[in-house]
Amino acid sequence: MTVVTRFAPSPTGFLHIGGARTALFNWLFARHHDGQYLLRIEDTDRKRSTQEAVDAILYGLDWLGLDADKPPVYQSANLGRHTEIANDLLETGKAYHCYCSPEELTAMREKARAAGSTRLYDGKWRDRDPADAPVDVKPVIRFKAPIEGETVIQDLVQGPVTVANSQLDDMILLRADGSPTYMLSVVVDDHDMGITHAIRGDDHLTNAFRQTQLFQAAGWTPPEYAHIPLIHGPDGAKLSKRHGALGIEAYREMGYLPEALLNYLMRLGWSHGDDEIISLKQAIQWFEIQDVGRGAARIDFDKLSSVNSHYIREMPDQILAGLIQNSIAEAIRRPFDSTMSERLVQAMPGLKSRAKTIPELIEISLFYFYPRPLKVDQKAAKSLNSEAQERIRRLAINLAELNQWSEDVINEAVHAFAEKEEIKLGKIAQPLRAALTGTTVSPGIFEVAAVLGQDEVIGRLNDVITK
Repeated sequence: MTVVTRFAPSPTGFLHIGGARTALFNWLFARHHDGQYLLRIEDTDRKRSTQEAVDAILYGLDWLGLDADKPPVYQSANLGRHTEIANDLLETGKAYHCYCSPEELTAMREKARAAGSTRLYDGKWRDRDPADAPVDVKPVIRFKAPIEGETVIQDLVQGPVTVANSQLDDMILLRADGSPTYMLSVVVDDHDMGITHAIRGDDHLTNAFRQTQLFQAAGWTPPEYAHIPLIHGPDGAKLSKRHGALGIEAYREMGYLPEALLNYLMRLGWSHGDDEIISLKQAIQWFEIQDVGRGAARIDFDKLSSVNSHYIREMPDQILAGLIQNSIAEAIRRPFDSTMSERLVQAMPGLKSRAKTIPELIEISLFYFYPRPLKVDQKAAKSLNSEAQERIRRLAINLAELNQWSEDVINEAVHAFAEKEEIKLGKIAQPLRAALTGTTVSPGIFEVAAVLGQDEVIGRLNDVITK
């Protein structure tokens, strides 16, 4: 058997972090078993489905690299097939027309709830003669669900789960306007797409009982189900916008790398020993759906940032520089030239170890490219008193005479200067940092000087002296 999984989002909103994890688990399971991972856009709710949401879902999956093995299936294109199956069930006596009015249905629900029953529809038209049907009412088609016995699901995450059939009423398959319901459409599409494993949130567990009954009534084998716990906020409450239930594009804007987000998401509910950093290659090799826990996972932005910082450090300097170059150009309001690009790549080792997100990396890179004279912040300016400026003037003369320009050469020159001046290194290093970066915090100042280049360093030092 070839494993076939599917991610089936409804385009009534953007791809949120829980949906992204569901897609990832389906993708990993399929890859682990050398199977297929498919995408189905469940857009049968035409009033709430939007093209904007479809585009956002496709964009989010593409950014994460969770490419499906076939073009996406749009559920709305299969309405004829869904209707055909509903009519087949009707003809074989496994479904029936129901002519209840909205008022009758409301009364039934209220009566059932008052009695503590979960069967909100009392089966009024289940075995009634169609000849009794009112001529002015368009009927719905209801599934004739089994009343006796139990429906059992051998869930790959939750374990065996059972419901008494007496608790499930006869669900609607086709509405009065002829449109198929979600339950029918999912079952037909899962069968037609050859889905062998349905991995989804545990909020669908109740649906699985009804869908299993419908599969069996149609003479089909239901997929194996795996219902994964939902993601909660840090406080244990249901994930909301205040916790981070945002579209995936928002995480990109916040500066998270797709590799880091995938690593973090796979560890939300699934584990492989104590490993925290897991590559996709390793995850494909190790992923077993049975290793997903039954308890809800809690999102932790500090841990996500920590994972992100690891992937920033591991990214090649050239690629990382290319990723942020345009943003730096926008911030300094001038285009990058080849010299600036080379400077950014050279600076990257000292910068990327200090950033947890891409915006942080951009922010701490800016001082390398600000035009002269450099603005010096208030804290840094305190180290540039008249005595320090005079030392900077003498140091600039020494540095201008250097025939070689590297971090080691600069380090040696500044140490020799401090020794000659009979001062501690900090007495010249801090003013030097202020003059070259405009701040009191930066990568190692000798590294900074080496990256800036001799001409730029002397120019920035002279600017401080002149000021």
